[in-house]
Amino acid sequence: MIEHPLLHTTMLTCHPETGSQVVHEINVQVRWLQDDALALIYTLMGDCARLRIPSPRLPVKVDGLWRHTCFEAFVSVQGNSAYGEFNFSPSGEWAVYHFRGYRDRLPLEEEEPAPQTLTRREEKRLELEARVHLSHPLLTQPLRLALSAVIEDDVGTLSYWALKHPPGKPDFHHPEAFALKIAPLYGTATR
Repeated sequence: MIEHPLLHTTMLTCHPETGSQVVHEINVQVRWLQDDALALIYTLMGDCARLRIPSPRLPVKVDGLWRHTCFEAFVSVQGNSAYGEFNFSPSGEWAVYHFRGYRDRLPLEEEEPAPQTLTRREEKRLELEARVHLSHPLLTQPLRLALSAVIEDDVGTLSYWALKHPPGKPDFHHPEAFALKIAPLYGTATR
């Protein structure tokens, strides 16, 4: 099986009420990989010395990562209100949540497969690559994604970045935030 080409490169925008003078831009590359994984590469350009970037830790499941610098992906099947939320910390820690509909969270699963992450940090660039293995039904359906980031600066101020911000306060779960549509890996046929 050959690796699928890059599907999308897209820019996140900062929520107008939470500006950042430290971060200049955040872009995200999205592509399918040959091992049935969805690859997400978040690239932040800015003054990394003025950001609170969590230090490397064991890659374990941790709740509340969004309270600090964290990259996020929300994944839904087109036409379905259920969705999954994936949180990736530069520390290597992660979290996965499942929702029946808007903010209607299902109980946590004990044996959630861990996403694989790799973080690279330079003076003016922070890059986090995440590989998420999706369940087979998600591989055969058109997907909608809401991509986002929470960035904490050196004084503890948070800025909220997303593909699309609905009106009002930052809300990555809002249906309007699911702005990126991607084709299924295998079409609609089962394998």
